[in-house]
Amino acid sequence: MNYFKFEVIAKSKKSRARVGRIFTPHGIINTPNFVPVATNGTLKLIDSITTSNIGVELMFCNTYHLMVHPGTETVRQAGGLHKFINRPHPIITDSGGFQVFSLAYGTVKEELKSKGIKKHTEAVVKISEEGVLFRSYKDGSKIMLTPETSIQAQKDLGADIIIPFDELPPYHIDQSKLQKSLDRTHRWEERSLKQHLKDKNNQAIYAVVHGGIDKNLRKKSCEFLTNLPFDGYAIGGSIGKNRSEMLELINYTMPMLPEDKPNHLLGIGDLESIDACVRLGIDTFDSSHPTRCARHGQIFTSEGTVKILQNKYKLKFEPLDADCICYTCQNYTSAYIHHLFKAREMTGLALASIHNTHYMIKLMSNYRNLILNEVI
Repeated sequence: MNYFKFEVIAKSKKSRARVGRIFTPHGIINTPNFVPVATNGTLKLIDSITTSNIGVELMFCNTYHLMVHPGTETVRQAGGLHKFINRPHPIITDSGGFQVFSLAYGTVKEELKSKGIKKHTEAVVKISEEGVLFRSYKDGSKIMLTPETSIQAQKDLGADIIIPFDELPPYHIDQSKLQKSLDRTHRWEERSLKQHLKDKNNQAIYAVVHGGIDKNLRKKSCEFLTNLPFDGYAIGGSIGKNRSEMLELINYTMPMLPEDKPNHLLGIGDLESIDACVRLGIDTFDSSHPTRCARHGQIFTSEGTVKILQNKYKLKFEPLDADCICYTCQNYTSAYIHHLFKAREMTGLALASIHNTHYMIKLMSNYRNLILNEVI
């Protein structure tokens, strides 16, 4: 397969951390790396050209949202997602499963609060062996999402890396239902793979390891999926109610994944978790956390996270971070961005988002250097 390749450049002697490179049709992804989420084909408040200028090597787009609007057929007619959003660099898309099942159970945070009680929603009409029938949030029309239609949608989008259709059970689920969910997810992933192999379309496909917080089921999932010809492996599903539980599960799971293929941790992007998971050997992370923090005035700096709305920044006529060379820090002061937030101007949110995204890219570059220099 000459359009996708993964190579390990260095392995840490102090941890399972490693430096590698993922080769795709639209460029190289240096690992470990952070993957910002562009739900509708754009990072919130940051256009594709700016995203590229920041140095984002891989961007995560959501199949579910793009299916609802503008429709993946529209994107296909535009020449694929790269042309449609004017991004010449690698893109990864999910299967839509996470969003669909979140309609039924909410986010992990919401689900933990409600102890697994199903949300009162009519968005998900029916879940069956075939797939999930749901209603569009745009016009209420019914959409059937199956392993086959999910893969076809991702073929229309043309991302470099795609994800098989899977089921996301809630954190609070009894053992028998979790077992049934895992078995169905494995059948769906195998169907997704078969559909993908009919027309690879210069795309790689990552399996998604499930099993909730049950280690035996996680082992079963790894054994099943690593016997199939997937190009990489993502860790997904409910992986813990707190960071400690998550790290224990990842630490258990990672040795069961092939070292010669890339891995990805779905939906995790806070700074503390990334620091720990890099040392466990995770190659890539996706999350909307940095840009969401930015929109709430939480700014990542070399001195820690600061809150730009605090009055002490009213007269700070210096960059957000003296060590940063991002567009925001090169051109604007903390006092000005503080003013924009106080005045509720969208430009402030955009400038903060640019800064936090740049911070993440620089952070991951630093991690790669620390591994290469045998520091971690």
